[in-house]
Amino acid sequence: MASSFAGPADLHLHSNQSDGTEAPAEVMRQAHAHGVRTAALTDHDRTTGWQEAGDAAVALGMTFIPGMELSAKHEWRSVHVLGYLFDPADPALRAETDRIRDDRIGRAERIVRSIGRDYDLHWDDVLAQTTEDATVGRPHIADALVARGIVRDRTEAFDGILHPREGYYEPHYAPDPLTAVQLITEAGGVAIIAHPVTSGRDRMMPVPYIERLIGAGLGGFEIDHRENTAAGKRMLHEIAAAHDLIVTGSSDYHGTGKPNRPGENTTSDEMVARLIARATGTTPRYP
Repeated sequence: MASSFAGPADLHLHSNQSDGTEAPAEVMRQAHAHGVRTAALTDHDRTTGWQEAGDAAVALGMTFIPGMELSAKHEWRSVHVLGYLFDPADPALRAETDRIRDDRIGRAERIVRSIGRDYDLHWDDVLAQTTEDATVGRPHIADALVARGIVRDRTEAFDGILHPREGYYEPHYAPDPLTAVQLITEAGGVAIIAHPVTSGRDRMMPVPYIERLIGAGLGGFEIDHRENTAAGKRMLHEIAAAHDLIVTGSSDYHGTGKPNRPGENTTSDEMVARLIARATGTTPRYP
């Protein structure tokens, strides 16, 4: 077995184990078809797709980086923390992801009950859009709305019925980013903030708080992402350079759930090597 990798590397892809539309193996096949040669599966708050995705990646001659996107919240901001190469059996991290997923189910049920008072939508409609043990979330509600013919696609669902202004929004539990970074790091992983500046500088976490995250072990930022602003990218590059952090680029692929395509943004071989060298929780799978 080889112990080296080669790019292009896409370190942010989702399967139907969370809110993607394709099985983990198909995600890897799509990544390979788009020229990706090192890929990470980063489903929300779960690792159940690692084995299938890893098997498929290796069979295709790709390097597989096990990952996860951990949900967090800072004040009003939804913050997603990508964790790579951590120990999936770490008790503290598993307890937190279990809590997040359990609360997501209750939240989704509350949203559906609320929507169901005004539209012909039921909980069984949502379950029909999920796979067994998948993390149920608002994307599945959007898919159910599409299947019922209430909206045309996920975009219309999120711009309309699922937008907070419509009154159906429900909060959900998520740890603060500091806790998320600490949990991933203590499980031997590398924590990277996903798409940190998607709404401009006023929506980015305050720099003093980011400095706290760096002090707690934050590994870096996902800067090359289609939703990050140009001004935000410049600021994050400055912070990353000052602290010698890892900088990644990824697609955030969700199958047909988003327009993002595998490999539209990638991570350099140097940064992938730094990520692998820093992690102690688990190892990549090589072809």
